[in-house]
Amino acid sequence: MEPRLPAQLEVGALIRLVEAAGGFATVLRKGERDGGTILVVLTEKGGNTRVFERMPRPDGTREWLLAKAEDPENRQEIQEWLARRGSQDPDLWIVELDIVNGERFIRSE
Repeated sequence: MEPRLPAQLEVGALIRLVEAAGGFATVLRKGERDGGTILVVLTEKGGNTRVFERMPRPDGTREWLLAKAEDPENRQEIQEWLARRGSQDPDLWIVELDIVNGERFIRSE
């Protein structure tokens, strides 16, 4: 099993990396400081919204997977989905990164 950084530290690092690259980043919802789940909302100039969540793999590592993508016909759907997730998990962090190719900040390839 891979070691985990405290959620608060990981969120802070993501925000600093995105801002240093010229993007915008913000915490939409603060969760549990150490072990909270993190959802990363990626947008590009406020559009093309995708939500990623890190999920455990059988080998004990964790991988960022696409959890939800914006439906251009129903842009509000993602906000409603995030609100439901937040109401189900009080430890949940939601972080928005608005930058082109935001996946590069959460993928390790």
